[in-house]
Amino acid sequence: MAEAIQQLVLDTLDKEGTIKDTRTLTLPGHKEPAASHDSQIIILGALNSLSSREMITYTTQETLSHVLTPEGASIALNGSHEARVWAALPVKGDGQPLTPKELEAKIGAEAAKVGQGRAFKSKWIGKEGTGLVKLATSIDDVTQQEMREVDSTGSLKSGEKALAELRKRKLIVQRKGQWFTVSKGSAFSTSTAKPETDLTVDMLTSGAWKNSTFKKYNFEAEGIPTNGGALHPLMKVREEIRNIFLEMGFAEMPTGAFVESGFWCFDSLFVPQQHPAREVQDTFYLSDPSTSLPPPKDYYDRVSKVHEHGGYGSTGYRAPWSEAETRKLLLRTHTTASSAAMLYKLAARCRGEDDDPNNDGLATHSGSTQRNKAEGGVDSTGFRPAKLFSIDRVFRNETMDATHLAEFHQVEGVVADRGLTLADLIGFMRVFFKKMGLENIRFKPAYNPYTEPSLEIFAFHPQLRKWVEVGNSGMFRPEMLEPMGFPKDVHVHGWGIGLERPTMIRYGISNIRTLVGHKVSIEGVEKSPAVRF
Repeated sequence: MAEAIQQLVLDTLDKEGTIKDTRTLTLPGHKEPAASHDSQIIILGALNSLSSREMITYTTQETLSHVLTPEGASIALNGSHEARVWAALPVKGDGQPLTPKELEAKIGAEAAKVGQGRAFKSKWIGKEGTGLVKLATSIDDVTQQEMREVDSTGSLKSGEKALAELRKRKLIVQRKGQWFTVSKGSAFSTSTAKPETDLTVDMLTSGAWKNSTFKKYNFEAEGIPTNGGALHPLMKVREEIRNIFLEMGFAEMPTGAFVESGFWCFDSLFVPQQHPAREVQDTFYLSDPSTSLPPPKDYYDRVSKVHEHGGYGSTGYRAPWSEAETRKLLLRTHTTASSAAMLYKLAARCRGEDDDPNNDGLATHSGSTQRNKAEGGVDSTGFRPAKLFSIDRVFRNETMDATHLAEFHQVEGVVADRGLTLADLIGFMRVFFKKMGLENIRFKPAYNPYTEPSLEIFAFHPQLRKWVEVGNSGMFRPEMLEPMGFPKDVHVHGWGIGLERPTMIRYGISNIRTLVGHKVSIEGVEKSPAVRF
């Protein structure tokens, strides 16, 4: 069909030199000229194909026309409502008048309702008793005639006023139409053979390229857009939080070890070996390998002693100590395991050790400038203040719901200095969360085995319309710090927040499973806006 229309256009141009109005063309297989909107759309496809080969040029002419609504099409076929009412009634004095209900049963409720009013107005019908009868012996159904005229021409000879009335009655709707004026192009030909788009080896060897017509190369055409990488919303928020830490003078801790021992994940933090968090329903344990290398023996002895017998002002847990429990390998449940290892390295000089002259357990990849900002000077006891942070994945055997996953990201920070108090921690957390754009926060007293006092941190989630826990904080216990070798007056603030929940609040996400997992929209990741707290 497309090639037949192209050939029709070329033959008409060859014969007449120009086509002033494509509505005068008669398409193959049709008897009437192509005056309809649909016919002009078909012709446009042929014109675009010929124009791309520079065989023709054309200009578009716009016009307004009208088409029938379903109700208008019904009137064009069956007559207007008022005409159908008139036709259903008996002549006055010749037959039994019809009641309105009988009329509805005969021609339908819609036609009877609309047609009665217009028929009365035109004095075609009248009342006789409780029924209706014809008053006019014959009528001229102008509405049906107008519908048929609009259907064939798209307009009315009687003018815009009549068209406006029909639009008001919702019998017709206005539609933009188009037609075209066509002229010969620079490469005009009556042949519709398509030009070659590729120069092939066969053409070169046979010489066929000499007599071939090639399609003109379009140097201005845009190529197919390439799909570039896109940062996941979590990574955008992660980078913003990381910048907040760096801006506040923190150094980043190395946290590459997803697998930790029970000692560093729990025991070094003064978490009792009988704590429910260490059960298999809360923690993922490794089966192969299942045990770790031993920790430093002197530190191990101090930790086991404070657990089992007490010390440093504590009575301990007075529970049996199991070395097997200490050596179990597991997927870390919090990045505090890395923080404990870093604090142990920080306390090396306080213990009189100097295995690492620069004490560079502190984020060596972050650069000396960052470390100098994050660490104070070394005092007479060998201690130096430090501000450290990490952002990485942790794993818990959680029941998954709208706000919980078995794998998530934890943002953690620690501040070590002399004389720190709980007021310092609360003040710092308010500043930190304000920089994240979360000013509506609350603190609630809580229990953690390794911090005392402890606080839970809540932020209001506008989509869930409730307060959502976003973090935990507290001051590390002496039972954790002093076995590492810290002096008694050195206190350490510690806190951890999830990365997912601040991201959900920032992006207005109410279900965490649409942020992480198989339900995540790739298009949504690509189009997610940059985040600025």
